Amino acid sequence: MIRAAAATDKSHDTEVVVIGAGIGGLCAGALLAKYGKKVTVVEAHDVPGGAAHSWHRDGFTFESGPSLYSGMSRWPTTNPCGQVLHALDEPLECVYYNTWMCHLPEGSFLTEVGNDQFIDVLEKYVDDVDGINAADEWRRLKELMKPLAGASAALPPSAVRTDPFAAVTLARFVPGLLKAAPVLPEIMAPYSKFLDKNEIKHPFIRNWMEVLCFLLSGAPATGTLAAEIGYMFDDWYRPNSTLEFPVGGSEAIVGALVRGLEKNGGRLMLKSRVEEILVTNGRASGIKLRGGAVINASAAVISNATVWDTLPMLPEAAKAGEHCGEDEAKRSATREWVKKCEDTEMCESFMHLHLGIDASGLPDDLEIHHIYVEDWSAGVTAPQNMVLVSIASVLDPSLAPEGKHVIHAYTPGNEPLDIWDGLDRNSDEYKRLKEERSQVLWRAVEKAIPDVRKRVEMSFVGTPLTQKRFQRRHRGTYGGTGWITPETDTVPITTASTPIDGLLCVGDSNFPGPGVPSVAAHGWSAAHELTSFWEQCKMLDKVAP
Repeated sequence: MIRAAAATDKSHDTEVVVIGAGIGGLCAGALLAKYGKKVTVVEAHDVPGGAAHSWHRDGFTFESGPSLYSGMSRWPTTNPCGQVLHALDEPLECVYYNTWMCHLPEGSFLTEVGNDQFIDVLEKYVDDVDGINAADEWRRLKELMKPLAGASAALPPSAVRTDPFAAVTLARFVPGLLKAAPVLPEIMAPYSKFLDKNEIKHPFIRNWMEVLCFLLSGAPATGTLAAEIGYMFDDWYRPNSTLEFPVGGSEAIVGALVRGLEKNGGRLMLKSRVEEILVTNGRASGIKLRGGAVINASAAVISNATVWDTLPMLPEAAKAGEHCGEDEAKRSATREWVKKCEDTEMCESFMHLHLGIDASGLPDDLEIHHIYVEDWSAGVTAPQNMVLVSIASVLDPSLAPEGKHVIHAYTPGNEPLDIWDGLDRNSDEYKRLKEERSQVLWRAVEKAIPDVRKRVEMSFVGTPLTQKRFQRRHRGTYGGTGWITPETDTVPITTASTPIDGLLCVGDSNFPGPGVPSVAAHGWSAAHELTSFWEQCKMLDKVAP
């Protein structure tokens, strides 16, 4: 378990202060420390990790966030988080596997990554529709995806800058970018356009791709960049590809980032809630913590809080652009940025079911991951329609006492926010709703372990209000969505910088695609806003595959 003692006197001077020890904030902070910056990361919770934090009860390790990983430990990798760990010289011990269970309207079956076993599944479980054979369509789709997969891997986030020196850091990738040029417009458009253009019509294949889009981006194919699916195909459907589970769970990733921060001179302060972002002489100059401590930051303030939680920390005058003095263009840009943050579409939230169970008599080959869909016609984004189940102790027995299993079931970003707004967590109404909305989670777990209710020794149900409380996320949202603009079917350029000098924002509310790879990529972006191009070039020699 990662813990840091509260500082006796939290007030101090630093170069960069990071608000929030989520994956994005830790990546940015640890990389900047590696680049030689003096960095302090502050976190309101008593453990780091944000949406990826975990907690412990009676020998069980319960994880609040992601459970599906790849490209984190083996080198080379195109996973931005794997690249950060490599940059920090923090190897991650993982267990490798390539299977997961699917419980779909067509039936329950095992599928694999890294080979063509999915073809066998399609031939056994999925019927032809209007003369279209699902296996044949999948083979065709895999061939069509090869150029997109190559293009998605052509430019690592570690190479990106937003100043003229980008020409230097990007130079080594020009051959790959030129090769990818014909499909670059396609990877920066909705994946649904790619499916439509190539006449992918079999209902099951379309539904399966909707599942993968939603797992990666929290949005359907109409709101998912083709680049994200290209990355996934490159990572999952190459011959002999595997998935990875970190020994110790998500806490191991968080721990590696914290070590990377601290061994390079950075500082982590837990139980340190930010009340205000200080703006002095037109720029973000530090933060004030609850209790009055002040941390001055000479270079930058990076907020890993959501944009909706960041705005209330800013002085009203700064949000109105008054810090810009007579520079009307900058005043206007600041007001526009505030409006954009306020209007950013929120992804819905999660329901969580955490169980510690007796594993006596359960099969040794029980799968770690199970995907459950109740009704294709409702759509994967429909509330209560899709559930992910992770039985992490199957691969890492250290996460549960001997003879036990720990289970995390969750609805992945499809739990409505509005039905929970304003509820008192101690009220009977809240308890009834919690019980009602958790039943789909139980149904999903029962697909994997039919008698699970008899085995339960410990159980917790989490709601959007739980996320709001422990992760300090506005309304308990999963992050941002709606990145693709209907007018152009493209994603706007999103950087960590803001019109307020010295203030950067990272994380899933300010960068397309919630999830570990995306927020790690944004961590790279923030670090390179504050790093010289020659330091970045030296790092590229180390991390660019």
